Order: sequence, then structure tokens, then C-alpha cells
Amino acid sequence: MEKILIVDDSILQAAKLKAILEDEYEITIAHTAEDGLNRAKEGDFSLILLDVVMPGMDGFTLLKKLQEEVVTRSVPVILITSLSDVSNEQYGFILGAVDYITKPFNALIVKARANTHVKLYQYRRQVEQQSMTDQLTGIANRRRYEEYSAAKWKEAVRLHVPFSICMFDIDRFKVYNDTFGHPAGDKAIAAVAKTVASRLQRSTDFLARYGGEEFVALFMGDNAERIFEHMKNIRQAVEDLHIPHDPSVSEWVTVSIGGVTVVPKAESSYAFYLKMADAMLYDAKKNGRNRVIWADEKMKQRKEKE
Repeated sequence: MEKILIVDDSILQAAKLKAILEDEYEITIAHTAEDGLNRAKEGDFSLILLDVVMPGMDGFTLLKKLQEEVVTRSVPVILITSLSDVSNEQYGFILGAVDYITKPFNALIVKARANTHVKLYQYRRQVEQQSMTDQLTGIANRRRYEEYSAAKWKEAVRLHVPFSICMFDIDRFKVYNDTFGHPAGDKAIAAVAKTVASRLQRSTDFLARYGGEEFVALFMGDNAERIFEHMKNIRQAVEDLHIPHDPSVSEWVTVSIGGVTVVPKAESSYAFYLKMADAMLYDAKKNGRNRVIWADEKMKQRKEKE
């Protein structure tokens, strides 16, 4: 069931709106703009109904703040007010409102407009999700990775927690494609992605297809030793798929993995540590492939199969 947030200082008016919409939606009510902003940032709402005239922070100010927040700026907002002059209506649209409803409420109009904007939001989310997904593997694509990595790096800096960047790719993949053909190569890429994705443990663990047969994974919270052990298990899980490779190079399809764990500071560069993770991947391939090499912020390396 889709969720709607109602922000209205009037207990009576909010209750009326809830009564109109609660048969089709999960309704949350906030009676102050401050509470509305907090709930909007915490909840996964498909629509916000916002009263314009409220004590303290008014609806227009709250609308500005919602537009400034990454997690709420795409949620449609319908302004609700007893003000009927055109200037207020225009100002609301300029600030980013998608529609306007005046008091007293007409139940049919409220339902119709809510339904319309929820459906439009659902459609937009679906399109955005498709644009952020790699069509072959079903995991995040490069575009989604660029957005996610930037946001999570900032979060790790703010929280002062370990952040791990992992690069890996399929060993001797050109030989595999030349031997078995590109359709088989696509299936191998998809199988590897599925296997790795199934072993991500937390909601903050992230996997994306970086390009071709190369992938990138991001982790927050664990130290280098724990992530190193986790990646060794993932490497083994891929080998255990027993996807036959060209026997001249390998019995099975395998991956090489490189990465780095760091507690980032405000002056730290994500790009620098991404290059370090890529260097660890290069070392893993140079040292025999089908292995993990990991670095921590002190540049101490952990190597599998030494």
C-alpha cells in the first residue's frame, strides 16, 4: 500500500483528509512543519499533502526544505489551503508543488488528484529504477554506482566509519568469449553477478556492474580483516559455480578481487582510494588470478594464496 503524509496543524482538517484517503493508502499525519519534515525524510512516501498556513514554519517554507533534501525532493506535494488568490497558487507551483486543493475539501477531487499524482510518482520511480539497473545482470549500473558512491562516501566521512571499495572482474574473460561465444559470456557475467549479490549481507552493501566483466562493490562499517575474509568467501562461491572455462587457461570461471578499507576524512579523496582498489585488483591478477588482495589505510596488504 502506498503511503501519504498529511502535514496540517488542524486536527480536524487532517482527520477529514485521512478519512477520505485511508481506504486506499497508508496515512501518516504531522501537525507541525518541523514534524512533517522529519517524517518525510524518514518515510517512503508517494505523496505529501501540505497545508500552507501553519504557525511557525509555514507550508511554503516547508516545501522549500523538502525540495532541498535528496530523499524528499522527488516526492510530489499537493498544497492545501483556504487561500484562493492566484498569487499564492503561482508561488506554490514555482516552489515545486504539483497541484493545489482548496478548503473546504471535496472528497472526489481529493481522491482523484491524490490517485493521479501517486500513479505518476510510481511510474517515474519505475522509469528511474530501470535507468539505474544493468539490463543484463539486474544489479546497479555505472550511473547508479556514481550516485551511490558519492552519497555513501560523504556519509562515511560524517559518521567516521570504515568504508571499503572492492573491484573485481572475471579472469581471462576474452578467452572465454572467444571459446564459447558472447551469449555464453553474457550468461557467465549474469551468473557471477547473481552469486555475488546473493552474498551481500546488509542493506548498505552495494554491488554494481562497472563495465564489461568488471564489477564494483561498496561496504560500510566492517574493518579490513572482516571484508577480506568476506571477499575470499565470495571468490570461492564464484569458483564453486563450476562454469567450465577454456581448459588451456583454467578449469572453471573465476574472479580476481582487489580492494581497500579506509576510515575517510573530510579531506580524503574517493577517487584516490578507487585507484588503490584497482591497483589491488591488478596485483591479484599479476600474482596468479583467482585470489583476493586487500589493503587498509596504512597500506598493509592482505593476500590470499601467498
